[in-house]
Amino acid sequence: MLLRIQKMERALKKNKLFSFILILILVVACNYDNPQTRQQSNEQKTNEIKSPTAVPSFNVDSAYQFIAKQVSFGPRVPGTKEHFKTFEYLRNQLGGYADSLFVQTGSATTFDQKQIPIYNIIGSFKPNHSKRILLAAHWDTRPFADEDDSATQEPILGANDGGSGVGVLLEIARTLHQTPVDYGIDIIFFDAEDWGNGAFENSYCLGSQFWGKRTHVPNYQADFGILLDMVGAKNAQFAIEGFSQQTAPFVVKKVWGIAAEIGYSGVFVNYNRGYVTDDHFYVNQATGIPMIDIIHYEPNVGQSFGTYWHTHDDNIDIISTATLQAVGQTITTLLYRE
Repeated sequence: MLLRIQKMERALKKNKLFSFILILILVVACNYDNPQTRQQSNEQKTNEIKSPTAVPSFNVDSAYQFIAKQVSFGPRVPGTKEHFKTFEYLRNQLGGYADSLFVQTGSATTFDQKQIPIYNIIGSFKPNHSKRILLAAHWDTRPFADEDDSATQEPILGANDGGSGVGVLLEIARTLHQTPVDYGIDIIFFDAEDWGNGAFENSYCLGSQFWGKRTHVPNYQADFGILLDMVGAKNAQFAIEGFSQQTAPFVVKKVWGIAAEIGYSGVFVNYNRGYVTDDHFYVNQATGIPMIDIIHYEPNVGQSFGTYWHTHDDNIDIISTATLQAVGQTITTLLYRE
């Protein structure tokens, strides 16, 4: 009798274990085949794939300090010791942020027959990625204040004309170093842009012309480019430049659209300002890269570049953090939405 009871108890235990395993299998199978469960799983995977990187805030105080540091060296006229000291500073700063650094050296002859050195500084992020965006500014300054009312023709400090674009891009480089994007970006500081004369064809933008003939990477290409020139003055506005609209209308639409969306339509104005032969023109000519120019526009001044343009008034006092913020945050937003 005792033996029969023990056998029955063992049988019951086996049946309970079998029932538990069967129920567990059925629960897992039901969950696996449940359309709602599958939908939730797929939605989770989709969100993980499509969730964009948050757009970082542009640090305007840092950008301002990058400009002030350049100005502290004095006029950055090619061939001077101030120019070379600034080159070393920019090379070290950009090199500290970028994944790869290229320094392109050469020389050029100015319209007034001066032989000057050229140092183009290029910082690349994710240099092996096929999708690329080019950002650029020039870092040299005008060797004479030919638009100044005074008799002096000494070199200018160029806080806005040269310094501001570089300052904004250095801060963007620092941001990219801290919060990388998943495609390639190249930042180029072109040299020898401002030693020109309108009466002499192709006498401006000697650094970008030099780069265009021998790009730092053979057959270099980018999806598009953005040039920053004079982007830091108080109450500045940026109208749509002619070559930009002609060769890169989709980039104009991107930039001006984002600026309006985030509250800077009063800075990026929807107005066609005419054609400006700047570094972006020579980049496009040499490589075919669609590139725009974000450049100061002042309609009530004869040459439209501002009353301080090519004068000794182009110093750190005219730099506005509000303008730097508008430009820097607009470009940062574009980069992190790409």
